[in-house]
Amino acid sequence: MGTARIAVVTATAAAEYDADLPLIVDALRAGGLAAEAVVWDADAPGWEGFDLAVIRSTWDYSERLGEFLAWADTTARATRLWNPAPVVRWNSDKRYLSVLAERGVPAVPTRFLAPGERCHEADFDLPRGVVVKPAVSAGARDTARYEPGRAADAVRHARMLLDRGRTVMVQPYLPLVVEGERALVFVAGAFSHAIRKGPVLTEPGVIDNDRVAHPGVTPYEPTEEELRTARAALAAVPSPDPLLFARVDLALGEDRRPVVMELELIEPNLFLRFAPQGLQRLVEAVAAESRRSAG
Repeated sequence: MGTARIAVVTATAAAEYDADLPLIVDALRAGGLAAEAVVWDADAPGWEGFDLAVIRSTWDYSERLGEFLAWADTTARATRLWNPAPVVRWNSDKRYLSVLAERGVPAVPTRFLAPGERCHEADFDLPRGVVVKPAVSAGARDTARYEPGRAADAVRHARMLLDRGRTVMVQPYLPLVVEGERALVFVAGAFSHAIRKGPVLTEPGVIDNDRVAHPGVTPYEPTEEELRTARAALAAVPSPDPLLFARVDLALGEDRRPVVMELELIEPNLFLRFAPQGLQRLVEAVAAESRRSAG
């Protein structure tokens, strides 16, 4: 049996900004695997020549969703794709938050508005303010929060997105997000490590697509309740097998209990530079998966 070939999948615009990418490629090579970074939409990369394709930083997927999902389906027929194509499709639209809520997972209350639906200011006039964003997005793009009394501004934001054919999410602003968002990383179904980062929507009423997506990252030790919440969210994912990687983003509700903000299963930053043990776990999981693929 030859050396397993691993494609670590990225995007042209992301490769130079993905701090995890060189760490993963180098660690896989050190572990005896033939790993290389491959751009997902590159011409004829020959996916069938890889034993495993691991999606890592395809950060432009939300702007080209149809094309990306077609790529995932096609690549999954040529080689083993992780996370799997059906999970990628399910996780690409944040309407999965409704599935989590239906299954009893504590999640940020979210209302979804589809193109063609009317906006009413009363739906945007929440006591602590409101967050408006598209259901398909990454890196807080086209997202803003609005303070109480600014419902008209929030409605204009939502209508702008709806007029472009995009489904809109309307969520209450969580004031305790100023204490930091928690990101819990899981590898092969087991908790690996966590970080805490500062709030992103620091300036109300502003759509800033150049903002830093993960400000002030520091290692974090999650509480037992946070771990339970994250595991409950992962248990709701429609996948028969443990995922190769997952990140569960949490914040505190007004009762100081954790709620799921997002469940990142496609191309999350895993913050591996803050957790060498997480990098080793990922390498071991990829090696094990490549052996299964080769078998």
